[in-house]
Amino acid sequence: MTTRELFLRYVGQTSDAPLLLEIVKAEGMYLYGAAGEQYMDLIAGIGVSSVGHRHYKVVEAIKKQVDNYMHLMVYGEYVQSPQVLLAQAISATLPKPLDNVYFVNSGAEAIEAAMKLAKRITGRTQFLSCENAYHGSTHGPLSIMGSEYFKQAYRPLLPNCNTIRFNNFDDLNRITSQTAAVFIETVQGEAGIRIADDNYFISLREQCTQTGTLLVLDEIQAGVGRTGSFWAFEQYHIVPDMLVSAKGLGGGMPIAALITSKSNMDHFSFQPYLGHITTFGGHPVSCAAALATIQVILEENLVDQVATKSQRFREKLKHPLIKDFRAKGLMMAAEFESYEVLKPIIDKCIKNGVITDWFLFCNNSMRLAPPLTITFEEIDKAVKIILKSIEEVYP
Repeated sequence: MTTRELFLRYVGQTSDAPLLLEIVKAEGMYLYGAAGEQYMDLIAGIGVSSVGHRHYKVVEAIKKQVDNYMHLMVYGEYVQSPQVLLAQAISATLPKPLDNVYFVNSGAEAIEAAMKLAKRITGRTQFLSCENAYHGSTHGPLSIMGSEYFKQAYRPLLPNCNTIRFNNFDDLNRITSQTAAVFIETVQGEAGIRIADDNYFISLREQCTQTGTLLVLDEIQAGVGRTGSFWAFEQYHIVPDMLVSAKGLGGGMPIAALITSKSNMDHFSFQPYLGHITTFGGHPVSCAAALATIQVILEENLVDQVATKSQRFREKLKHPLIKDFRAKGLMMAAEFESYEVLKPIIDKCIKNGVITDWFLFCNNSMRLAPPLTITFEEIDKAVKIILKSIEEVYP
């Protein structure tokens, strides 16, 4: 059997139409197929490869750590320098009181931890999230997902979870003294890059403060430089009670973080102790990769380049079939009339050497989230291929 046939036979499938690209190598902006194909990765593994594939400094950090040790003990028992240095580096990018980090393996796990901690701190059980929100697909995050399509097959889910409309000021009144936490993406990702009004998050922060509700910002996609500041919430002049990071944090390695104050995090240490447990969270190799990723982003001034790179896409990617272009830094969406119009364009882009995608809750919009390291020449090349693909599908 070929590798493709073995994949379809033995690897659990999540759709009846996987891309089936057989990738044998990745470097920088590019993926390489088994038959020598070359693809520009314009989605960075869905926002993961923030400094490109196999950045040499990240690879060096991984190799160095592997030579020292890998897994030792469940998270939180041993003093492991990769965890300590990474937590310190993350805290240095954040305002007080966000100075304490709990490491897990994925964004969904970090959301799970935040849900537990919010209940523990407030003694309340109600959660609010937004329509068309995506926070992960395990049972806790699924309960606060904003799409019934993905939830209906797995009910009953957690009780007392309700939704509000993103960027709707009137719905903020639904945050009350019964609400444990509001979970919200600073920029809505799977909804197709939806951006709030300048004062929305200020009003949200005020309502949460007045009602004693915890504000949990999901920056799983938006964080670590992608929007033009290291953390997207910096642009809204607020500070959340908890922050969740993943995806681009690890530079290609699996890692996520729940970040809050030490006084909040300490609730995991008593009544009961071991209030949250993870075996592989904070894996030293992933922590070493994440620390190197942060250092690359800061040392190469990648955040400062995001706005101009985003503007380059906006200026160059113009076509009569593109109805709208939404962007917060290098989180971008090009909207078409329908999925039926967009899907053959995406397929043609892949054949022509550019990997792009659509969004879970906005399937008429093309996802564009390249590595932060993309050059202006690579932007021009990618846009040229996209426009060529549109013309080939709709001559």
